[in-house]
Amino acid sequence: MPRQGLTTERVSEAAAELADTLGLERLTVAAVARHFGVADASLYGHVRSREALLHKVAVLAAAAFGDRLALAVAGRSGRQALIGFADAYRAFAVAHPGQYAATQLQLPAEIGKSSVGHLRMIELSYATLRGYGLKEPYLTDAIRFVRSTLHGFAALETAEGFGHPRDLDVSWRGVLDAIHTALSNWETTGEQR
Repeated sequence: MPRQGLTTERVSEAAAELADTLGLERLTVAAVARHFGVADASLYGHVRSREALLHKVAVLAAAAFGDRLALAVAGRSGRQALIGFADAYRAFAVAHPGQYAATQLQLPAEIGKSSVGHLRMIELSYATLRGYGLKEPYLTDAIRFVRSTLHGFAALETAEGFGHPRDLDVSWRGVLDAIHTALSNWETTGEQR
C-alpha cells in the first residue's frame, strides 16, 4: 500500500528536482526515498524501478520543456522564431540539466508516443523550421543540424566546457546568426542524399 501523502505525481516531481541537483546518472529510487525520509519500499507503489523513474522524469520534463518552447515561438516566424526557440532551449537545458538529460533519453515506444511534451517538442521543432520554407527530406536534415548545435552548446555550457573568457552570450548570438544563415541558404535542389 502506498505511503500516505506520497503520490506518483509528488514522487515524479521530486525525482525531477533531484535529477537537476544530483545529475540524472545519480538519480535512483533510493535517492528519492531519502528525499522523502522513507524506505525505498515505500516508493514501489508509485514507481517500480529506476528505469520507470527515469521515464516519469522524462515525460514530466518534456512537458515543461515543450511549454517553454511554445511560449518562446508563439506568434513568431523565421529568424525571430528560431531565436525564441533557441533561447528557450538553452535556458531550459542550463537551468535544468538533469531534466534536460531525461528529455534526451530513448523511451519505449508506448511511452514516447503518449508523451504530450515529447510530441509537442517535435512539432515545435518542425514548425519553427518550416518558417524557412524547408520541406522533407531537407526539413529533417535541418532539424538535426539545429538540434545538434543547440544541444552541443548547452552541454558544453552546463559542463563549464568553455574555458575562453569571451562572453558566452556573444558567442551564442554568433551561433544563432550562423544557424539562421545556414537555414536561409539550405540546399534543397540537389539529389536527395
